[in-house]
Amino acid sequence: MDIATLRETHPDHWTRAAAIRVLAMDAVQAANSGHPGMPMGMADVATVLYEKHLKFDAAAPDWPDRDRFILSAGHGSMLIYALLHLTGYEQMTLDQIKNFRQLHSITAGHPENFLVNGVETTTGPLGQGLANSVGFAMAEEILRARFGKKVVDHRTWVIAGDGCLMEGISHEAIGLAGKQKLSKLTVFWDDNDISIDGRVSLSDVTDQKARFEAAGWDVLSCDGHDPADIDAAIEKAKASDKPVLIACKTTIGFGAPNKQDTAKAHGSPLGPDEIAATREVYGWPHAPFEIPADVKSQWEEIGRRGATARAEWQSRFDELSDNRKALFARMQAGEAPKKLASTIRALKKQISEGQPKVATRKASEMVLEVVNPAMPETVGGSADLTGSNNTMTADLGIFDADNRKGRYVHYGIREHGMAAAMNGMALHGGVRPYGGTFLCFTDYARGAMRLSALMGAPVVYVMTHDSIGLGEDGPTHQPVEHLAICRATPNTWVFRPADTVETAEAWELALTSEKTPSVLALSRQGLPTVRTEHKTKNLTAQGAYVLAEAEGKRQAILMATGSEVEIAMKARDLLQAEGIGTRVVSMPCMELFAQQDEKYRRRVLPAGPVRVAVEAAVRQGWDRWLLGERGREQKAGFIGMEGFGASAPAPELYERFGITAEAVAEKAKALL
Repeated sequence: MDIATLRETHPDHWTRAAAIRVLAMDAVQAANSGHPGMPMGMADVATVLYEKHLKFDAAAPDWPDRDRFILSAGHGSMLIYALLHLTGYEQMTLDQIKNFRQLHSITAGHPENFLVNGVETTTGPLGQGLANSVGFAMAEEILRARFGKKVVDHRTWVIAGDGCLMEGISHEAIGLAGKQKLSKLTVFWDDNDISIDGRVSLSDVTDQKARFEAAGWDVLSCDGHDPADIDAAIEKAKASDKPVLIACKTTIGFGAPNKQDTAKAHGSPLGPDEIAATREVYGWPHAPFEIPADVKSQWEEIGRRGATARAEWQSRFDELSDNRKALFARMQAGEAPKKLASTIRALKKQISEGQPKVATRKASEMVLEVVNPAMPETVGGSADLTGSNNTMTADLGIFDADNRKGRYVHYGIREHGMAAAMNGMALHGGVRPYGGTFLCFTDYARGAMRLSALMGAPVVYVMTHDSIGLGEDGPTHQPVEHLAICRATPNTWVFRPADTVETAEAWELALTSEKTPSVLALSRQGLPTVRTEHKTKNLTAQGAYVLAEAEGKRQAILMATGSEVEIAMKARDLLQAEGIGTRVVSMPCMELFAQQDEKYRRRVLPAGPVRVAVEAAVRQGWDRWLLGERGREQKAGFIGMEGFGASAPAPELYERFGITAEAVAEKAKALL
């Protein structure tokens, strides 16, 4: 539909949508940076969605049963900022719009969930929001099955662009959504045929509608500038028993005389002359950032419309038993049950007394066997490695289209899609997602793992087969740099536990974290129990601690994680036999150790003794503890990997690469 017809046949809709368009133009121009074209192209779709279909209350951004709106095409952030301002979200003032992309404003270049009420997830890396939405929709299904549709009954709506659909993660996400028949998930495809380089045809020939249909979605189409056509498509989508793609044919930079339908409208300001000409086309005589009072009032009424639905929801919620209300509130708040701590303590005591020798991946399963019954909010899964990751426990049941009460997800070989879906679950609230693959395949999940950290989503990544100790699968599967990569990521806890006791403590920390994701790096090979004396205190929470003290004068400190703690303990025996007093420090989480006060760190790592770190990985990340913290280069050494591994049984690999107790002892003696 052309602008003249749109203005004539739908005048009220036109002015409301034009308000979005001019705010986007003006904000990008004021910042001299940004993407005006997408908000201008999708303003009609967004207006119809917010006015007629989206369940929300601008006065209560965190209402649990609100619909979730996700702007996967996050470069078009002014679309959602304009919507939040116009509908009356208190936080999104006109001054924030005017300060788009400026320091200390909440209107960042791409939407950030931790800055803005009403932004459900941080988007910008294309495809991530689309993949997050699958997790949002899954969480809704899981919670509706538990609490009933009177309490949980909402939808997830997504705007995605050509870039979102070209990114590989989209294929993983739509395949998972189609398999799970997530009928409350609707994606609006901004089908404008433009990317930064120009026409999409420069780089892609994919029939996107056929791709979604092949993945089990219903596919609809509409004129993205005809409000009646948009409304009819949304009504059809709501009636579907599958996830739905609505292909919205739009014009990027809609109405800009010289730049619409070109890449020039995509990622840069339109310029004063083009904006003035566009205002003429729109019939919008108002100054920059000026929204007529009657138009703003219409939008604010849309923002208030959901108050009635929220009040009705509150009445239904209040009819629940006190126990059910308390459970729902606790799960929504992300608070672990009080009995988690005692459950972990009891397991630790049992392990310290029994002293089993098990792989830490098996130890993790042992922890989950007692934790999952105590925490109904946990939702587990694996990227097609359930038997290897040990992430399934008998009480969970399989989540699928026929069993929404199931709490275990078979993600398929979709590491990236799994990680992004778990982000969506965590951000939705009410569930605690964890999922597994091999540590080496954090490479495939990396984009979403970084966003977990950026967004403060406390997802738990169960990453097994954590070193050359996995053996015969060889260097393609043996992680050597991955611990360093994970540790280099801000706001991430990387746990590499030495035994079942440390594994239990790591799980307790991961499941009580509020804003930090956790990586559990777990062994394939069996490890002895090194924590043979039961301590009620969670020592892993300190990041590092003295596992074995020196006998006699302390001359050496051996630091290790995971499977190499056993090696450090054996090296200590060798050194002590020669009269060299040796302390062993287990360091299951460098990040938590770095957070301890200096007094504690000094007690663990005092000046004077030589230091040797041992880890079957690259050295990067260890120098702070070897050379800093009162250490010296002349008195520090590292035993670990300098290159990739090889295919052979694990014991032979440790010998081949010199990661042995004898090598550690010799390194310490050479430094003395």
